[in-house]
Amino acid sequence: MEHSPASAWLTEAANAAQQEGSGYLLRVVLVVMVVGCVLTAWFLLRGYKQKDD
Repeated sequence: MEHSPASAWLTEAANAAQQEGSGYLLRVVLVVMVVGCVLTAWFLLRGYKQKDD
């Protein structure tokens, strides 16, 4: 597996985004945002669980 610098990866991603359009990138951003919100809500709300001893 070939290692490429971050700037080359970023340039390649920008070129692919121009060719594909913003639809794929927007979908990825939305999915990551929703998963992040779900994980944040779970992390915050798990402290409110009632313990029945």
